[in-house]
Amino acid sequence: MTAKWPVRRPTEHAALRAVCRSARPLPSVPALMAALVDAVDRRDLEGFCLAAHRVVRASEPEVGEA
Repeated sequence: MTAKWPVRRPTEHAALRAVCRSARPLPSVPALMAALVDAVDRRDLEGFCLAAHRVVRASEPEVGEA
């Protein structure tokens, strides 16, 4: 068996560069607010935090829009 060591892994910088190349559209704000309400009803703290952060991110203007 011939193993190549060390296994190369992408660096954080390379990973961030790759993410920046592709747009990741966010769901609409009303859909995110519905998810937020649902998380509150279920007492899901992790879901609440995720939905709340995504609402803020979706409501921010894109770079160059404002």
